[in-house]
Amino acid sequence: MSAPSVPAQQAIETLYGDHHGWLRGWLRKKLGNAFDAADLAHDTYVRILASGKTPNAEQSRRHLTQVANGLLIDLYRRRQIEAAYLEGIALLPEAQAPSEEARALVMEALIEIDTILHKLPAKARMALLLRKLDGLSYIEIAERLHVSVSSVEKYVAAALLACYQALYDAPG
Repeated sequence: MSAPSVPAQQAIETLYGDHHGWLRGWLRKKLGNAFDAADLAHDTYVRILASGKTPNAEQSRRHLTQVANGLLIDLYRRRQIEAAYLEGIALLPEAQAPSEEARALVMEALIEIDTILHKLPAKARMALLLRKLDGLSYIEIAERLHVSVSSVEKYVAAALLACYQALYDAPG
């Protein structure tokens, strides 16, 4: 990321100075703790800085809450994924439990997969999950989703393409 221009830097400094305390307080009420609120407030400003688009003064709080709400949703999804993963590995015998490093790598992969899947339309996401996780046939998926089999084929193909692109087209 290149350094922002002087006017852009001044705009973000003004936005931060005028609203950071308010945003942290708003997030603290939503989250119930000051530490997560401070982290998400910071992440909100980083996201705005990275976008290169600072809202005008009248829209500042509205824009901050929109960005922060997106980050809140991401946080809740990450926590749900982590809780489900930890619940699953808690059932394993101690000798088969993954190391902390392996846990971290799996969590990172799960969160990345979740991010990819949530960018898909709902029916494409459901069709892929029903096929790959539940092992349903295209006919069974079509019945569940109340669509044609050809639609299911298109949904699954689109979802697999999105996964492929995320894996192979990612900068690296």
